[in-house]
Amino acid sequence: MRRIALADVALAAARLREGGVLAYPTEAVFGLGCDPHDRAAFERIFALKGRPSSLGVLLIAADFDQVRPYIDVGAVPAQVLEDVRQSWPGPHTWVFPRSGDVPDWVAGGHAGIALRVTAHAPSAALCQAFGGPLVSTSANPHGQPPARDLATLEHYFGDRLDDALDAPLGDQSRPTTIRDALTGAIIRA
Repeated sequence: MRRIALADVALAAARLREGGVLAYPTEAVFGLGCDPHDRAAFERIFALKGRPSSLGVLLIAADFDQVRPYIDVGAVPAQVLEDVRQSWPGPHTWVFPRSGDVPDWVAGGHAGIALRVTAHAPSAALCQAFGGPLVSTSANPHGQPPARDLATLEHYFGDRLDDALDAPLGDQSRPTTIRDALTGAIIRA
């Protein structure tokens, strides 16, 4: 696992465009990410985690324009969309009806897609450098606690992980709550 400094975020983004799998800091834990349209990279993440890919993942982005193409906007009332946008950027993940731009493997067996526009500067910088949203799933083998530091990442994945963005976590104590955008129901507390 190669460590990439935040100052070299363009190098990390290039690695993602080449099909790489990268660990990066989020608001509370390290996440594993890749280009959501690269099925081979996506499958590598689930092989690393030992988790069934049918569970789906969320996408993290730097701004609303990056996630808009993934939302079936016609199925979302304007007020709901406005309310969600008021919560972003921030540590809020919302499940929307998905558009045809969402690869089936990203959504897993779900009709919707979980999206977050992050306020966490290193995550946002990575998405900005990449030019779009990234797959975001906790960096851990299935059933183990998510990695909160680079030493744990190294222990969990070693050389099986391409790179890790060496930057601080955000100030959240646990991964973000996931809510249904249409109903407000909590899916993951």
